[in-house]
This record gives sequence, structure tokens and C-alpha cells, in this order.
Amino acid sequence: MKDTDDSGRKKPHRIPIEDSIDLHAFAPKEAVSVVADYLEEAARVGYSEVRIIHGRGTGVRRQAVRAALARHPLVAAFADAPPQAGGWGATVVRLRRSGTATSGR
Repeated sequence: MKDTDDSGRKKPHRIPIEDSIDLHAFAPKEAVSVVADYLEEAARVGYSEVRIIHGRGTGVRRQAVRAALARHPLVAAFADAPPQAGGWGATVVRLRRSGTATSGR
């Protein structure tokens, strides 16, 4: 299977949608767009709650992810994951049902 399309551009990788995503596999500058795409797909396949693993580090990626979550219309609520699921190195997100997204929280 080729890694490029007919025009020579790299083909996007298809990642199966699960109830969590680990952002360590993505460049920091891609984190916000990856999270937005992930939330759309997670809601589409029927998840009502997902976990985003952003890591502890300096907190920069966590802040960017949470700012994106606060603006995303599918997000009903979010909080630190429980200690056994990553604590403040991950965020648990409760999703609105598709079709019930509103601009308010």
C-alpha cells in the first residue's frame, strides 16, 4: 500500500476511534486540531464520554486542549481524569448527544 496519493502528497493515517486518545503521538502544534477531529468522530460513533491524554509536562498542551474543549459545541463538561486514569495528565470529556450542541455551556 502506498503512503502517498496520486499527486504525491502523504496520505492521512486512519486511526480507529476509541474512548481515549493519547496526544503524545502528535506534534504539539497539531493537538488542538486533532482533539477537534477526535471529538467529532467520537460523538459520531456514539461515545458519551472520552479521555484525552495530554500528559503532565509544563501544562502548555493541557491548557491548549482545555481552551479548545471550552469552545467546542459537542463538549458538555470536562475535568481531570481520576488518578488511576491519568489524573491531571488526562482530561475526561462528557459529550453532548449529536444534534444537541449549543453555543452555551
